[in-house]
Amino acid sequence: MPSKNLASCSLAITALLASLALTGSPRALAQAEATVKPDGHTRAAIGLGASFASGNSESSNLSLNAEVVRATEDSKISLYGKAQYARANDATTDEQARLGGRYDKDINPLLFTYAGADFEHNKVSDLDLRSQVNTGLGYHLINRDDVSFDVFGGFSYTHDKYISPTVIDNQLRRFYGYVSLQLGEESTHQLTDTTRFKQRLSLLPNLERRGEFRANWDADLAVAINKTINLTVGLAMAHNSDPGLGRKSTDSLLTTGIAVKFD
Repeated sequence: MPSKNLASCSLAITALLASLALTGSPRALAQAEATVKPDGHTRAAIGLGASFASGNSESSNLSLNAEVVRATEDSKISLYGKAQYARANDATTDEQARLGGRYDKDINPLLFTYAGADFEHNKVSDLDLRSQVNTGLGYHLINRDDVSFDVFGGFSYTHDKYISPTVIDNQLRRFYGYVSLQLGEESTHQLTDTTRFKQRLSLLPNLERRGEFRANWDADLAVAINKTINLTVGLAMAHNSDPGLGRKSTDSLLTTGIAVKFD
């Protein structure tokens, strides 16, 4: 095996073992990342994961995620979906799903505009459906094949529907909607010929309640085994300064798995 492939496999195995040491077992699959080429062709990536345990402890975990991207020289359409379901000892420990998309359009080589929508369900967090739409402007600080770095900002509207009434802003609510700023950055890094790192941070300060905000950070490392299959490690963190009475404000998830690309 060529030395580059040996090094890539070694890096991937090390990352996977490190994540397993932290989580105890592979809980889910990291975000599948589709190839982005400005040629107008549609490309996709799909990841599927599962784990089962029986005996003294009964548990199961199923996960699915996908990304579809179509890019040209001055625009990009991206769609994504994630779903995860887990049970332990006859009790549901995780049931969540996310679906969203974004359209980017370059105004000039540095400035771009964007519009997007996201939908989220999280049973454990009592969130029946969170619907969010956003739009704004972004700036390409770095835009090379091996490294890209963008900053963006705009406005977002979020509407939450809870499974059971929840105390939000000192009131018992079943529904809650608000306008917020959206500030963020995202980058991709081609670390080696076969290793790619991607991360995105988004801050959503609530314009109607001073001091309240949500924040999301997602990071993924992908190591190519061949042109189709990647080993992946991902970290996702979500913070809500007012998640509701009795609920923690920060959720984090470390994931490992395999993703298949359709180019």
